Amino acid sequence: MTVNVERRGSGTPVVLVHGICSRWQAFEPIIDALAAHHEVIAIDLPGFGLSPLQDGVVPGPYGFADWLEGWLAEQGIVKPHVVGNSMGGGIALELGRRGVAGSVTAFSPIGFWQKPGLGWSQVLFKSLGALTAVAGRLLRAGLRLGPIRALTLGLFIAHPVRMAASTARLHLDGFMGATGTAQALEGFKAYVLTDADEPGELPQIPTTIAWGDRDLVLTYWTQARRARKILPFARHLDLASCGHVPFEDDPVACAAAVLSTTGG
Repeated sequence: MTVNVERRGSGTPVVLVHGICSRWQAFEPIIDALAAHHEVIAIDLPGFGLSPLQDGVVPGPYGFADWLEGWLAEQGIVKPHVVGNSMGGGIALELGRRGVAGSVTAFSPIGFWQKPGLGWSQVLFKSLGALTAVAGRLLRAGLRLGPIRALTLGLFIAHPVRMAASTARLHLDGFMGATGTAQALEGFKAYVLTDADEPGELPQIPTTIAWGDRDLVLTYWTQARRARKILPFARHLDLASCGHVPFEDDPVACAAAVLSTTGG
């Protein structure tokens, strides 16, 4: 299977897992800081970025966790630190639960929603998919303008106007080029975490949940609170003035959250 991977640094491996409609470059603002202490392995999940969707891979948190567990074993990567955002955060938590991960840092992970939050995620991504199918090229050209960056990416990043236009285009290209979105959204429906769930190995490993306080996708004021209730053993961090994909908003705080979890 063709898997697009970015590797930097050396040491204990840290695996970076992006969210739906995204790609490994979402972590670019923090990769070098992590690579000063670890080997960083940033992947494009099948159906996203430059990794094609393959037969037998079921997009979604459980299906991607199955795939990534197998891929890590094939690569001889044992007990890596796993860092995920959004859907990737859910995947990271699942790998921690299974005992695959040596530690977990999950930024705004999926699964702590209730029915309205799950419904909002479905409507949001389907609507944005329809919009970009019709006007994606026009939006891409307009990303050189701050107001267009705010309009296009403001739901995901708290301060998109600060971004370079080239970086904004990478984010939009990841959304527009994704082929696994529809199946992954279906997989979301089965991924609803409760305090009755078996946490598996998570309580035995360092686990951090970090949430941007301006997250409008997986709303901070409801879902971060539920995460604290469901995973009371984890360390919970609030990322001030950060959105759903927080790495552009505050790369220093995001890198620190990871390194304090990995012991880097």
